[in-house]
Amino acid sequence: MRLVSFAQNDGPRLGVRLGDVLIDLSQLDDSLPRDMIAFLAGGQEAFDAVRTAADNAPPAAQMRFSSAKLLPVVPRPGKIICVGLNYVDHAVEISPRNLPDHPTFFARLASTLVAHNEPLLRPMVSTKLDFEGELAVIIGKPGRLIPKNQALAHVGGYALFNEGSVRDYQFRTSQWFLGKNFDGTGAFGPELCTPDELPPGASGLLLCTRVNGELVQEATTTDMLFPVPALIAALSEAMTLQPGDVIVTGTPSGVGFARKPPRYLKPGDVCEIELESYGVLRNPVADALGE
Repeated sequence: MRLVSFAQNDGPRLGVRLGDVLIDLSQLDDSLPRDMIAFLAGGQEAFDAVRTAADNAPPAAQMRFSSAKLLPVVPRPGKIICVGLNYVDHAVEISPRNLPDHPTFFARLASTLVAHNEPLLRPMVSTKLDFEGELAVIIGKPGRLIPKNQALAHVGGYALFNEGSVRDYQFRTSQWFLGKNFDGTGAFGPELCTPDELPPGASGLLLCTRVNGELVQEATTTDMLFPVPALIAALSEAMTLQPGDVIVTGTPSGVGFARKPPRYLKPGDVCEIELESYGVLRNPVADALGE
């Protein structure tokens, strides 16, 4: 099942996508979840109720998906935890001598998020906005100290993420936080794909990034140094994972700053992230104005 968060005049809503048809759940049974976190927290009961309602939705609850103004899949996640150096080739292009023994985690803020088809914003203070195509994992079932062999039971769905990075700010210090948290640099979408539609852990799927139609990144999710179960287990050693929390699992090689010469995103570019069996996250690039 595919679910989206979208905007209407009276506020955010939750919908089910069936091709180019979008079912507005707010127009159906009042007992249905009204936002993505409520859907995820509802577990199997919510999944079954939403699927049944969508399958029987009257025309009055239907709209064209292509006309909807999408929001980030989870508009305000409690946590966004990103993973650095999680693909072998990317780890080598950054640090040729040392592959990490443990996942490299850092935080992103919800204020950085933009939706599918919204512009990624190049900040006024830098021209070094870089692309990073990544698989995003959305937590459904809460947990702490989760064993690897039980980790996938805590996944509520998958999406795509363009982890836009302002490289000169990222590398000013050993802490990457600032360069990873400029407003409007984290594209998250277009929809939540429930785990039953993809292989376990979304493993073995082709992940690609294109800029203006040119392929710049390509790998399979099997190339992760730390696959989804390992990431969930490692994070849950430190913190309780909650429904709606997002794990952004790392990017393959080919990022702009590692190219010779470097290739950074500029206004007018269009960046697309594609995951096999899932779809495409597409964002134009624009300058951030009025800062």
